[in-house]
Amino acid sequence: MDVKDGQTVKGVNFVDLRHAGDPVSLGKAYSDAGADELVYLDITASNEGRKTFTDVVTRVAQEINIPFTVGGGINDLSDVERLLYAGADKVSVNSAALRCPELIDKIVARFGSQVCVCAIDAKFDNGKWTCYVNGGRVPVDRELFEWAREAADRGAGEILFTSMNHDGTKDGYANEALARLFDDLNIPVIASGGAGKPEHFLDAFIIGKADAALAASVFHFGEIKINELKRYLYNEGINVRLI
Repeated sequence: MDVKDGQTVKGVNFVDLRHAGDPVSLGKAYSDAGADELVYLDITASNEGRKTFTDVVTRVAQEINIPFTVGGGINDLSDVERLLYAGADKVSVNSAALRCPELIDKIVARFGSQVCVCAIDAKFDNGKWTCYVNGGRVPVDRELFEWAREAADRGAGEILFTSMNHDGTKDGYANEALARLFDDLNIPVIASGGAGKPEHFLDAFIIGKADAALAASVFHFGEIKINELKRYLYNEGINVRLI
């Protein structure tokens, strides 16, 4: 769930945001519906220089019974400690880790690899995947695959890869890039960006070899029901948790 000013939002290619509801209420609904994990990203925290919304994290922790990850504006160990104390199970680092890769080492040394998710927003342009910071606003001189390998080598427990080209388009995930990440890395890869129908999730697992698939708008606006999606995936031979 992308959160801006305390409300869940969703856009296309990281722009044209529209409101999708209260993040706490949505989180509880998804937890009750059988979601395995939730990811809350304060999408303007890094760009605006604010700290992640601790109060929302506390309220979410009181309402759901599944693991959840929180990201946005995490710049040092005190941010991580504050969010874990508020109830988060993991933290997601993106902009700060690209600017200071040693942040991953510090988080892992203090809290363990299982706490550290390295989120990567990347756009395919001119034949290569370029990483972006500040909520997809600013390109940096780092390429997706080499940065993912470095993050994994530094001890990150998971890679959350969002294709900016596919984000919100509902045309399917970036399966070729996902498959390459799977082949390159020895840690779980989470697919993000592009889900529009159940078959897209299946393709992410089969073609993209993803360990997990993240989606937003298809759930926020009722286009796909979580329990129906998981039943479909189960019937297609994917190992999923059913309730």
